Amino acid sequence: MILAGDVDVGDVIVLPAADESVLVTRVRFGRGGLIFTVTPADGDSPEEERHLTLTTEVRVRKRGRDLAR
Repeated sequence: MILAGDVDVGDVIVLPAADESVLVTRVRFGRGGLIFTVTPADGDSPEEERHLTLTTEVRVRKRGRDLAR
């Protein structure tokens, strides 16, 4: 789970089911989740910019108990 503030511009991350790492160049909220603009971390081809959406998960808590379970 990714929480707000966990990923920021300039971070190098590895996405699920991917072998190579990517550089995060932009983070914004969009429909259904966070939209990351990424480029290859090795810097060989910055024109290979991609937009990836990671969906959100909502959890409801009441007095410290997780009601989603």
